[in-house]
Amino acid sequence: MCEEKRKIALPLTSLSNNIENSDITDIDIMLLLYEDMLLGRNFEDMCAQMYYRGKMFGFVHLYNGQEAVSSGVIKLLKPQDYVCSTYRDHVHALSKGVNPKNVMAELFGKETGCSKGRGGSMHIFSAQYNFLGGFAFIGEGIPVAVGASFQSVYKKQILNKASVLSVTVCFFGDGTTNNGQFFECLNMSVLWKLPIIFVVENNQWAIGMAHHRSTSSPEIHKKAQAFGLPGIEVDGMDVLAVRDVAEKAIARARAGEGPTLIEALTYRFRGHSLADPDELRSRDEKNAWLARDPIKNFKKHIIDNKLVSLDILKNIELKVKNNIDEAVNFALSSPEPDVKELKRYLFVED
Repeated sequence: MCEEKRKIALPLTSLSNNIENSDITDIDIMLLLYEDMLLGRNFEDMCAQMYYRGKMFGFVHLYNGQEAVSSGVIKLLKPQDYVCSTYRDHVHALSKGVNPKNVMAELFGKETGCSKGRGGSMHIFSAQYNFLGGFAFIGEGIPVAVGASFQSVYKKQILNKASVLSVTVCFFGDGTTNNGQFFECLNMSVLWKLPIIFVVENNQWAIGMAHHRSTSSPEIHKKAQAFGLPGIEVDGMDVLAVRDVAEKAIARARAGEGPTLIEALTYRFRGHSLADPDELRSRDEKNAWLARDPIKNFKKHIIDNKLVSLDILKNIELKVKNNIDEAVNFALSSPEPDVKELKRYLFVED
């Protein structure tokens, strides 16, 4: 495991997709990351409440505990960059800028949802924010992400578009790395020097299968060596460590130097889905990871280093709470899809 801990704010060398002015400071970045992680955590906690109250249906997979990975990577991207997710996709969408109201409405199956209520929890999508969707089956998103990164190269090299390369970030879990799409797409991405970042969110468990029991080579980042791209391991519970690694990988991809594989060591605090009683993982294991909560530890880092006052953090927390409450109220008051449009969006319309 990567043991390096960042003890000061990282130098700003790239812009967040939510901040475009030249007066941005290290403190702005710290607060942006704290707010984004807190938004993800509170959103998922509210999803659990709504699910058990019967407002959501089907399978719902929550992201609690892994927020440092989403915020640490996605908040470095530009609006024209792409993100491809998994079935644990709500927080990735929020980090990319999709409005919490539209994500919550989608989970409620409402017409105002970002997928018009047709996708639900596992199929969050937003063309506006270049969020290429969640996928119900593992590995499905990797070829889609490779396609997105290929079109960026094609536009520049074949169509002679003057714009900079758009970067694609593809998230997936440790279980996916035993599937064929992972190896095939790593190979193609290196052959074509694609501007793509493969982010393995190694939360130690593939549903009920412990990671070390499912692969002959548990250190996933080392598998990159077989295809000739950088493979980097990072502490996925440390948002600044993740951001530091991702910043270098994104700069490399945008410069046309090809892909990077990042293995973020993290942990999901809830079961595989809200239908999972989570009886397979030991209490000691859970407690050890809970002690490394990325949000609590990041808040402690900010306070211990006297970066901002407690009042500023409390205002952020209140803002996030209000945003979540507004998202729920919006979803509850939104209309159901019209039954007459049941077959709409199945095929391309003229």
